[in-house]
Amino acid sequence: MIVDLRSDTVTKPTPAMREAMMQAPVGDDVFGEDPSVIELEKKCASLLGMDAAVFCPSGTMTNQIGIKILTQPYDELICHKGAHIYKYEGGGLAGNSLVSVRLLEGDRGRISVEEIEANINNVQDAHQPITSVVALENTVVREAGSYYTLNQVKTISEFARKHGLKMHLDGARFFNAIIKTGDKAIDYGSYFDSISICLSKGLGAPVGSVLVCKKELEPKARRMRKAFGGGMRQAGFLAAAGTYALNNHITRLKEDHVRAAELGKGLANASWVKSVMPVDTNIVIFSVTNQTTPEQILNKLAEYQIKAIKFGAKEIRLVTHLDFDDAMLEKTIEAFKKISI
Repeated sequence: MIVDLRSDTVTKPTPAMREAMMQAPVGDDVFGEDPSVIELEKKCASLLGMDAAVFCPSGTMTNQIGIKILTQPYDELICHKGAHIYKYEGGGLAGNSLVSVRLLEGDRGRISVEEIEANINNVQDAHQPITSVVALENTVVREAGSYYTLNQVKTISEFARKHGLKMHLDGARFFNAIIKTGDKAIDYGSYFDSISICLSKGLGAPVGSVLVCKKELEPKARRMRKAFGGGMRQAGFLAAAGTYALNNHITRLKEDHVRAAELGKGLANASWVKSVMPVDTNIVIFSVTNQTTPEQILNKLAEYQIKAIKFGAKEIRLVTHLDFDDAMLEKTIEAFKKISI
């Protein structure tokens, strides 16, 4: 039994999802004629209380499009220092949007009104770029799946609006956040100009993300998708997997959270673990002791057919998902107990 905890992107489509994909009606999406893509886009827009949605191949693309349609070259956006849009998207903010980034310290990835206020540039000062967008991430991948509540989002959004700033949400694991908080997805739309949601992580679809946005931004978003190489043709086979995931895999995310918490508990007593970050959702990040390296632990885990990834100089990350069950959980915790360095 191979246990793959490298990411929640490693899931395979369930038999029922595969059936939905094979039965999907399709057409040419670039011509706006794929009924399964249209269905998914309408569903996502309605689900998040927004006007429009654009289906894309990846979350990186939806994030990059979102920032592109909200900014002008030489603008500056505000985000957390470990934000995915900054650290893990190949320098796309600079290359695609020609913007600079103001990085904030935050509290486990969650930035505050006070930090934002202190970092808004003076629009009258020609030496400084124009601050134009606040970008949030929910959940925060670098901070072990920490999350914002809707009230926290509301506070930041209302402040941003008063200062003429636009709002983007990297919601790669958005549904993990609302399953944890109990907030409603539909309430988020009023607080953002664009929201990226990923279908191929905890929701278990094989490919795809959706950019949800205001109606007036949709034409530009579709143009940018085409310019970035994301114009797909008979994409309905993929869109149908996303629709199935939204219909069937949201509430089960709580199972991933429970198993992640158990992994965190299992690591807490291991002699080779220095510390475990708080486990809020489905991501577990731990630091190894000073006399140990992540590579040593990853090699030991590999001996038990358990896969994880190095996530810093002394850190390892585990992510629970649709294809990680209770038997795998038990096997992994037993391996923790057997490993010695």
